[in-house]
Amino acid sequence: MKNSTRCVQLEKGDPFGAISPPIYQTATFRQPNSTDFGIYDYTRTTNPTRAQLERKIAKLEFGRYCSAFTSGMAAITAVMRLLESGDEVIASDDLYGGSIRLLEQVLPRQGITVRYADTTNLSELIMAFSPQTKLILLETPTNPFLRVSDILELSQIAHGRGALLAVDNTMLSPCLQLPLEHGADLVIHSATKFLCGHSDVMAGAVITNAPEIHEQIAFIQNAEGAGLSPFDSWLLLRGLKTLALRVERQTESARVVAEYLADRAGVTKVYYPGIGLDPVSDARHNRQASGGGSVVTFTTGDPSLSKRIVEHTELCSIAVSFGSVHSTISLPFHMSHSSIPPELRDRLSPPSDLVRLSVGIEDVDDIIEDLEIAFDHALTSSVQQRSAANSGEFPG
Repeated sequence: MKNSTRCVQLEKGDPFGAISPPIYQTATFRQPNSTDFGIYDYTRTTNPTRAQLERKIAKLEFGRYCSAFTSGMAAITAVMRLLESGDEVIASDDLYGGSIRLLEQVLPRQGITVRYADTTNLSELIMAFSPQTKLILLETPTNPFLRVSDILELSQIAHGRGALLAVDNTMLSPCLQLPLEHGADLVIHSATKFLCGHSDVMAGAVITNAPEIHEQIAFIQNAEGAGLSPFDSWLLLRGLKTLALRVERQTESARVVAEYLADRAGVTKVYYPGIGLDPVSDARHNRQASGGGSVVTFTTGDPSLSKRIVEHTELCSIAVSFGSVHSTISLPFHMSHSSIPPELRDRLSPPSDLVRLSVGIEDVDDIIEDLEIAFDHALTSSVQQRSAANSGEFPG
């Protein structure tokens, strides 16, 4: 069965044949007697609505187990709980700023060391290993540079050294990439993004095929109380029904937008996999993914120009997230990656002129027109400011 079908298929078993799954909006459940537990006892531990969501996400990722969390960061935190004091993590040197905040400001308090490496460079990755390395954490494509790591090669390196490989698949979703099929031990999602797709749910997920890993993740989910609520689980189930359609439309449009930007005056570099901008990376990406996703990033060489472009879009809303049906635009240096500690910004922060665009399901011609107007306005303002500066005048 294809994933587009898996997205909308209904689970059988509802006694009333409900087309939309019911919400079990309850904190606790009546038990059969005073000494035995039923299937469900307390929603923090498990809930029928969340359990249905977890089964669905697991199927979409071609995995056996899934645990749903209150956010993507809660999901990543649960994965980090697999580690013990003295262990080490190798993390990609291009990650979401919130992930770096967790790695830098929380894990060291638990006695866990973090090393950063370019996970597209296998030699550099291998050099970063030590006997204490227990986990590799990466995104592919990364946020925001859209760098592509070879999941299969990294899994072989990790497993050969007794480490786990965790892949954050948020940028592509299971409709475009299946990391477990390429050797990953864990897949992580900020389900707030594509899996939900409507900017109305905060959620995360961890998927695995290993029962011993799932048992630990589920224990952490229950012990720390970070399981997704019944209502948010229901909203996410609803969003998943259109996942394949949304991702297909957004990916097609993003490719067109990336090609437009590659030829646009004022753009110095475009980052988007699969359109020939980086043939080596594209070949790697095409071996493990079926599309580039909806996120396109670009630089202008001028932070003030990038700021004006972002602030003069009308259809594209300025927002920190991505993956929604609505197109969004942002400056990651000032927004999604602003929490990176100052001492690591030179290595881990995106440049201040980098613009991240998440392409929605609007008509792609309208998106490009919106960008065209913003570029024209921003570039005209730049010319006027340079002219005023050269003449010693300042625009009113």
